[in-house]
Amino acid sequence: MLRRQIGRKLEALRRAAGLTMEQAAEDLDRARATLHRIENGAENVRFRAADVKEMLNLYGASTEDAELLLAMTAATRENKNWWHDYIGSGLPRWFQLYIGLEEAATSIRHYRPELVPGLLQTRAYATQVFEMPGGAIDPRADEERERAIQLRIDRQALLTRFAPPQLSVILNEAVLRRPVGGGAVMIEQLDQILKAMELPNVTVRVLPFSAGLHAGAMSGAFSIINFPTDNSGKDVEPPVTYLESATGAIYLDKPHETAAYNTIWADMTGHALDEARSKSLIRQIAEEYSRA
Repeated sequence: MLRRQIGRKLEALRRAAGLTMEQAAEDLDRARATLHRIENGAENVRFRAADVKEMLNLYGASTEDAELLLAMTAATRENKNWWHDYIGSGLPRWFQLYIGLEEAATSIRHYRPELVPGLLQTRAYATQVFEMPGGAIDPRADEERERAIQLRIDRQALLTRFAPPQLSVILNEAVLRRPVGGGAVMIEQLDQILKAMELPNVTVRVLPFSAGLHAGAMSGAFSIINFPTDNSGKDVEPPVTYLESATGAIYLDKPHETAAYNTIWADMTGHALDEARSKSLIRQIAEEYSRA
């Protein structure tokens, strides 16, 4: 997907520059077939920074577009399938696809009614989660569980990388009040959420019990993932809504499905506390754990 996004953005820049594929190939001293494979994100094409820079210069790309595309190009080398180290050790294949989508995203929206999302979990909290029966990882398999926990921690580098995605999280108040692993674990976890909220690309809002009935009560947990747009603002990949269960996952990308979950998200946004009041509530609950 990352390769396709790079290719489609390069194609959009070429078209915006008024160049046909034949003209661009001639100016770049490349075969038309090679340029076609690049713009289609073919797996057998190696994206090299020098080649991408040459194309960006030819197409008159803006500084912003150039920085983004060069960062994406670097990611095809540095981060390509880094999670494959975890294959064969209990990582479900349906979740491998999700990690790939997460890596390529420009924005991720999570609604969580029961647990802190993985991108914000501490190691101690994640350990408690993976020790519960009924999940994708057998809690009795120590090595599998430890690798699953480490994968969860490794994924969090996404939030502080160059050109990170915008992460927006809505948490049910129950997530904060349900003691997972005891008071000490929860104090550390709530502190980690507060620290994450200091990042410019992370927003966490709380749906308080006082909000009453809201659309998320019918939907359960979900994630909406958006990807880069071209110069005209059109999505280069359709948004994906991700729904996970104990034994698999569903990936929804049809327009009416996306619209339905965007409506649910908008309703919850209207019921949730703003970020400042959410921080205050998180701090208040952390203090309650410390006094217990």
